[in-house]
Amino acid sequence: MAALATPPPRPSGSGPLVVQALRRRKNCAECRSGPLTLLVLEEGVPRCLDCADLGHLVFLPRGDTALTRRSREESVLSAVVVRFNRRQGRYERQGVLVEEAALARAERRCLADEEARRRRRTRDAERRAAEDVRFTDAFAAEIRRLFPGCPAGRARAIAAHASLRGSGRVGRSAAGRALSESAVVSAVVASVRHLDTPYDQLLMSGVPRYAARRRIAESVEETLREWRHVQA
Repeated sequence: MAALATPPPRPSGSGPLVVQALRRRKNCAECRSGPLTLLVLEEGVPRCLDCADLGHLVFLPRGDTALTRRSREESVLSAVVVRFNRRQGRYERQGVLVEEAALARAERRCLADEEARRRRRTRDAERRAAEDVRFTDAFAAEIRRLFPGCPAGRARAIAAHASLRGSGRVGRSAAGRALSESAVVSAVVASVRHLDTPYDQLLMSGVPRYAARRRIAESVEETLREWRHVQA
């Protein structure tokens, strides 16, 4: 029969209680119950959790750091559950044993935190949405200032497309957020190129990008010249 691995030392008067999770099940040396999946090794003698006075505790698997920390804070008595990894030659934590009531209190604290985080995410999303609306309005107004002949709806659509959060488009660049003229003009040119010329069809037919741009350059400039003047 394989000997039990020696558990990690617990300094006198400090450190957590240690419980072993077994791959090869053993019987309790005191009450003979078994086979055991969890045991406490006392002076080389395996004892079940009941005989080690830990039977009232419940197992919380590792994975949720906040819940584990709070469960141990709430629990008067707790123990760390470890399993020996023979390949690595070391003990690895599997979770903790805590009082059931302590786990319930810890879960309530975590749920309260999650609710607070949800409310904060909602507030942050609302704030960002309001900021985006203001920025899109400002971008559209700058388009109309530079191109007074551009229809208001089209200016708004160009601004919304260029300034979409997370898109990486010109409106989200430093120049775009500063409403620089070059960034605003770039957004307008891109819109005209894709929506008012056969540029996309040229690309789909295999025309290289720069060649396609040269072909539609005059058409783009014609539209920009029209938009630079107030329409009657």
